[in-house]
Amino acid sequence: MLRRFIERLHEREGRRVFLAVLGGKTIAALLLCGAIYGLSNFVGTAHAEEAAAVAPYINPINTLWTLVAAFLVFFMQAGFMMLEAGFARGRETVNILLEGIVDTALCGILFWAFGFAFLFGSGNGFIGLQYFFLHGTPETYGATGIPILAFWLFQFAFADTCSTITSGAMVGRTGFWGDILYSIGVSGFIYPIIGHWAWGPDGWLAVAGFRDFAGSTVVHTIGGFVAIVGAIALGPRLGRKFKRDGGGMPPGHDMTIAAVGGVILWFGWYGFNPGSTLSAMDYIGMSRVAANTTLAAAAGALSALFFVYPRHKIWDTGFTVNGFLAGLVAITAPCYWVSPFGSIVIGAVAGVLVVVAFDFVEWLRIDDPIGAWAVHGANGVWGTLALGLFATGQFGVPGPTGPDTSTLVKGLFYGGGFAQLKLQLIGSGAVMLATVVVGFALMYAVKATGTLRVSEEGELMGLDLHEHGGFAYPEIMSPLGSVGSGHALMDPEDARAVVPVPAVKPS
Repeated sequence: MLRRFIERLHEREGRRVFLAVLGGKTIAALLLCGAIYGLSNFVGTAHAEEAAAVAPYINPINTLWTLVAAFLVFFMQAGFMMLEAGFARGRETVNILLEGIVDTALCGILFWAFGFAFLFGSGNGFIGLQYFFLHGTPETYGATGIPILAFWLFQFAFADTCSTITSGAMVGRTGFWGDILYSIGVSGFIYPIIGHWAWGPDGWLAVAGFRDFAGSTVVHTIGGFVAIVGAIALGPRLGRKFKRDGGGMPPGHDMTIAAVGGVILWFGWYGFNPGSTLSAMDYIGMSRVAANTTLAAAAGALSALFFVYPRHKIWDTGFTVNGFLAGLVAITAPCYWVSPFGSIVIGAVAGVLVVVAFDFVEWLRIDDPIGAWAVHGANGVWGTLALGLFATGQFGVPGPTGPDTSTLVKGLFYGGGFAQLKLQLIGSGAVMLATVVVGFALMYAVKATGTLRVSEEGELMGLDLHEHGGFAYPEIMSPLGSVGSGHALMDPEDARAVVPVPAVKPS
């Protein structure tokens, strides 16, 4: 190859082509460098002088606590992957695992580029307009005393959770390109822009006094309602027969990993909720949040278990797992401002609500294999409203060294009247409506590309084989034993030989 290249350089035409290609690539590289430099100046200097003018105070204890909490929330991705895979069919396990990994990687880059800016940058009541590509950021975020990158990492884990929730309602029939496209929409735009309303420094809901301590609205309501919109846009899985038509939800292939995944999520919630204090120095508030989180989850598990038992006189594992997850979702917004008794009531209601919501989705003939909307959407709304009912009025707003008691949060049942409940209703309703409208636009735009749903042939074959070339359990799933694995790709033509596609849809 080298000798041929030298020979071509001795030819006049060869030298002309070489110089033209070299010159073109050099010009392109210079233009790219110029664009990067100009973009860096555009997004990076607006607040640099302001950031440099104020000597930052770094609180090492709060920084360490925030980082530990970020690691716990990130570990929830393992729980989501196991939970979804266990509740789904064996032939789509690899698809779920890879989707979780790729979604996390995508979210990291998008949240660095503009997601964090949209969510936590100052701008207006609806969108943040600073800190793109993390340029121009101060040393710490606000008055937290936490380095901006530690705060970014913690919030990235939250953003990643929202998009993962969405995938739960869409397993079994979503094309991988479709997964990537809608994940970009959720992680890069829907979550941070709508989330800015409640959590941004100048978000219109935050300024009005709406409260969402750790994300019942911002994370779970958004994720849950995008999930149900995605399930509607996709339609049910082939052969899915609903309860009102004499069928029911296909059983999950591995309740062991589903239950363990659920418990991992419970464990990760101790980063989600107590970590949202952003302060280890608020040790009383942090302890209260952790205890309330535990009690709501426990109450949710038991209420779901006993609520379902009379149906068939069986102790249902799946609903019990979703019951404690529903309790965790519901307590996420009010956990800082309610009592242990209030937490138990909130969790117990959530455990019943998740079953009722699941039945409602089934009655509507919407195929949500994991129960994503029942757990996150319905109970995200319930938890948000529960704050306006059960906030005791004893606790202020969390700060870097402890609560600011000049602002107390009091709900209806504790003498606060309808003021806070009204704000919670407005905030939850606004977020729901915006999420549904923008979610439908996103999902049908992806659907228009032809990538949202796999072909009928691919779905019948199974996403693992069709999209990824191998099974998670090759010795069990493959008729040829060791043919096809989670790491050895198989050509689709070979896949058809391994698993012939039936001519008739399964019933």
